[in-house]
Amino acid sequence: MKKFNNNNLKLAIQKEGRLTEETLSFLRRTGLEFESYQQRLFSSCRNFPLEILYLRDDDIPNYVSTGVVDLGIVGQNLLYEKREKVKKLLNLRFGFSSLIIAVPKDSPIKTLADLNGKRIATSYSNTSKSFFKKNNIQADLVQVRGSVEITPSIGIADAIIDLTSTGSTLILQDLRFLTKIYDSEAVLIANNAISTGKKILVNKLITRFKGVLSAKNYKYIFLNTEEKILPRLKKIIPGLGSQTISPLAQKGWVSVTCVVKEDIFWEIIERLKAKGVSRILVLPIEKMIL
Repeated sequence: MKKFNNNNLKLAIQKEGRLTEETLSFLRRTGLEFESYQQRLFSSCRNFPLEILYLRDDDIPNYVSTGVVDLGIVGQNLLYEKREKVKKLLNLRFGFSSLIIAVPKDSPIKTLADLNGKRIATSYSNTSKSFFKKNNIQADLVQVRGSVEITPSIGIADAIIDLTSTGSTLILQDLRFLTKIYDSEAVLIANNAISTGKKILVNKLITRFKGVLSAKNYKYIFLNTEEKILPRLKKIIPGLGSQTISPLAQKGWVSVTCVVKEDIFWEIIERLKAKGVSRILVLPIEKMIL
């Protein structure tokens, strides 16, 4: 049986669940090469000193805090719930969800105060207790593992506290949103006592992660325009640093290349079109090292 190389970093990820596919995709976009399929307990990267362990997501915070593994990728919801002593290194911008309180559509519960004396089903007991204490609510928590959303329909609870990504499960179970407790996403966490040697590897890995995350936030734009309107276009395109401007064979025309942030991309495109720019080529950026 293949064994770990103890000099390598050890990274724990979810074996099977809502974060699994996005995590594997993210790791591969950073250039890591490894095999993965459901029967594997761990994989060794071929081009980086890293071992990837496939675990239950509930176990990852504890494995990281106790030093069984050096790093973990897990939802923030589990950090809030498990409260293990780990260091959060990076938000990974996928696996977005929210922990919410929901009630049956026809429930008389309309406000948080209406939860007093009610039965609340959840698998997030620590988070729920803290939330209720903060909001002066006296409720009976019903601890449930899995299928929390069906508990009101079978008479176990009057409301639920559960994680949701799209809200589709609430609709299917005839539940109604009452309030949000917090938002969550996938994060990279680390053991607090990583050795000096491994910290060097962690920093190299984070550089890769940040390169992919930065690229996700920007688009590469190519356009040809008349040189006479260039001063006006420069005010529209903030870019990243300065734009690249090259003369074209056609007199009075130039080619402009720039990088634009995703969150203002469509605004920029609309303003460029309003100035008469019609041929715009947009490309994704695979990685960006800042």
